[in-house]
Formats: sequence, C-alpha cells, structure tokens
Amino acid sequence: MSHFRYFLKLAYNGTRFHGWQRQPNAATVQQTLEEAMSMMLRSPIVLTGAGRTDTGVHASEFFAHFDLITPLINTEREKLVFRLNRYLGGDIVLLDILQAGVQAHARFSAISRTYRYCISMVPNPFRQEFTHHINGTTDISIMNEGAAMIRKYSDFTSFSKVDTDTMTNICRITHAQWEMEGTELVFTITADRFLRNMVRAIVGTLLALGRGKISLQDLENIIESKNRSNAGDSAPAKGLTLHRIVYPEAIFLVNG
Repeated sequence: MSHFRYFLKLAYNGTRFHGWQRQPNAATVQQTLEEAMSMMLRSPIVLTGAGRTDTGVHASEFFAHFDLITPLINTEREKLVFRLNRYLGGDIVLLDILQAGVQAHARFSAISRTYRYCISMVPNPFRQEFTHHINGTTDISIMNEGAAMIRKYSDFTSFSKVDTDTMTNICRITHAQWEMEGTELVFTITADRFLRNMVRAIVGTLLALGRGKISLQDLENIIESKNRSNAGDSAPAKGLTLHRIVYPEAIFLVNG
C-alpha cells in the first residue's frame, strides 16, 4: 500500500517530560504528540523521532516522521499545526509539517546534530529550567583545549551510558567549543551522531578540567581508556538543549 511521509518540526521544554521516547507510566513527548495527532487525524499515528533525549533535556529543534495513506494539502498542514499548538498547551510547539520522500528517515537521514549546554554563572530565576548554575570560576581556556582534544578522537565509549543498544560508539565531532554569552557559559558541540548521555558526560568531564580536578593528560587517559567510570559525572539534564538537526535538502518535497 502506498503512503505519504511527513516530518514534524517541533521544539519542546523537556522539564516535565521523561524524554522523547514513549515509556510505560511516564509522560513523554512522543506519547503526548502521538495521542494528540491520532485524535485530530482520526487515525493511529506512530512517530519516529530523530533520536532520544533524556528526561529533562530540551529541544529547540527536533524532527519526527510519520506516514499517512492520504496526503495532506498545504492548508490542511497549516490547520493541523495551529490546532495541535492550541491543544498541546505550550511545553511542545509544532513549527512546521513538511512532506518528505518515502525513504526519508528522521533519525537515519540526519547529516548532523548540534547540542548546546548552558551554565549560569549568576543565578537567574528566568533561566533556571534551562541552565545548570555553578558557583566559583572555571578556566575556559583549558576547557577549550580539552574540547579541541576531544575533537581528535572518534571512539567515545568513555562518555556513553553502558548497556545501550548502539552497534558502535564511533562518532565524528566537527565542532566543540565553550563561549561566554552574557552571564552564561555555553558549550556547543556538533557531530554526525551522539551516544546516550554523551554530551552531558563530556560537559561534566570538561567542567572537572576547568576547575582543576583533572589535567589535560587525565582527559586523554579517560578518552583512551574507553571506560565510562573514568570520566566525570554527567552534568544535569536541564542545561542541555538539542539545538539543530541538519538533513539533505533533497529529502523534502518542495511542492508537497
């Protein structure tokens, strides 16, 4: 049976969700969206996300695909976006619905993903859901030396949750850098793929480096050990946001 494939483009505040992926007895972004869309389209909708985000992690750009037997014309897509946003209540916002080729895949077609981790150096009640606050100072220069060292590697077993279902721990990082943005210290990292817990483990380890708890040589030893227990503690989820996902332009149908 032929079908039509669509990509949802969305953003969400992950504070009140147990991550993207549907779980028993827990509120997730996937379940919330699937139930709302199934009701509005009067047909069971199954979403395939671009990846997982852990409990409390946010996304300023996320994609998920779904299939329909009959196509949605442009006006129907616009109306569905409007109705879903009115229904969902604000923690999840639909940005667009894009028609894609039937072989396009929200997870496997992605070229790169970019995460941002925000650390507040000054308490801010308006940013407390989206930043990890720390006291004291950190050496940003040496943290960027550590980030440059990490970019030279491809096996990130030391920064991955153990017992995951991934076939490989090889990732290609193309960008990793710390910068001050006002009173916030922001880590931006881009790669073709990420392992479970990888960014938060890297952030926690680089924070340990910036506070003098480990040296650059220690960091190199941690990476090469391929042992998660040697790396630093994972930074709290609330500071992490999936910022951008890039796909080949050709997978989207302009006149869909």
